[in-house]
Order: sequence, then structure tokens, then C-alpha cells
Amino acid sequence: MAVVVGAVVVLGSGCEDPAAGKGAGKAASTPAASAPSPAKPVMPSLVGQRFTEAELAVKALVTKGVEARSAYSDVPLAAAHSTWAVCFQTPAAGVPVEPASTVELSLVPPGKPCPDKAGAVLAPSKTPVASATPAAPKPKSSPPTDGGSTGGDAGGSGAGSSAYYKTCADARAAGAAPMRRGQPGYRSALDKDQDGIACDK
Repeated sequence: MAVVVGAVVVLGSGCEDPAAGKGAGKAASTPAASAPSPAKPVMPSLVGQRFTEAELAVKALVTKGVEARSAYSDVPLAAAHSTWAVCFQTPAAGVPVEPASTVELSLVPPGKPCPDKAGAVLAPSKTPVASATPAAPKPKSSPPTDGGSTGGDAGGSGAGSSAYYKTCADARAAGAAPMRRGQPGYRSALDKDQDGIACDK
């Protein structure tokens, strides 16, 4: 009987050890649960910086590459834009960012001012208005060449030519007959049958 009682005592003392261990475990786990979580980094202000400087600041916060674009819709982004200045940024300054956040920077070439908003036009279209463009001068039409209005002066000759023949005999003597309408020397007065050929008969 004494042995049995001793065994019971031993078993009872063995049951006390796990309880003590559990208490110790709770005490050890309490500090870990109360540890504060680290604060998220915030986006710095990059406006006015050169792209190379802004890119370095962004790479210290996020793992993705920086997406660069031109701030003007009519100015293409140059392949070498390291000296371009930042006009606009997304996310904005002071906004918390994750390591996987995407950062977009709108840039302008050196010496160019920032537009009022991203995507603006730097050089407005200079296409002239149709009504403001002077029309090309039209070629003057040739004067009438039938020579029927004067009957005998130089103005009755074709195409304003100074050749003038009083009679067909004069024209033949000059080697100009026959003369067709529109040719120098032609006059309707010399075209007896009005067929457009003077001194042909």
C-alpha cells in the first residue's frame, strides 16, 4: 500500500510541471504580440528634380521601375531623358507607398516650363485659316482674238500681237498668209468667209 501511495504522489508532482510550463509559455509570448508594426514609407516630393535624382529616390522605396512620360502631348519623350525635369508625380507627395507600387513621372525637356496640367499642348496648331490665306492670282485670260471689233487697227490682230497687215497682199508679201485665228496679224476683216483663216484665198 505504501508503494501505491508513493506512486500517486510521484504522478501528482508530474502533473504540476506542464501547468508551470504553460504559464511560462504565455509569459514569453506576450512581448511578441505587443510589438508595433513598422510604418509604411511615404512618397517624397519629386517635382522640380531631374529624372535621375527622382528615379534614385523612388527606387529606394519601390521595387518596380519608374514610368516616365512627357508632360506635353505634342513633345515625345526622348530616349535620353536623364536631365528632364519632373513636373507631375503619381502617387502624390506624402502618400504611403507599398514596395509593389507603380510610380509615374511626367517630365519636360531642359529649359521648358511645366504645363498647367499633364498632357497639355506646348505648341498650338498654326494651321492658317482658309479665309486668311491670300488666294493665288489667276492667270489673265487672253483678249478676244477674232479681231472683229476694230476693223483695221493693231488691236484687231491676234493675241495682242503688234503684227498688222492692211491687206492680204501685204500679209502674203510678209510670208504670213494664211493666218489662223489667234495667230499674229489675224483680223476678222481679212477673214472674208469668217472660217477662222485669213488670207487663205
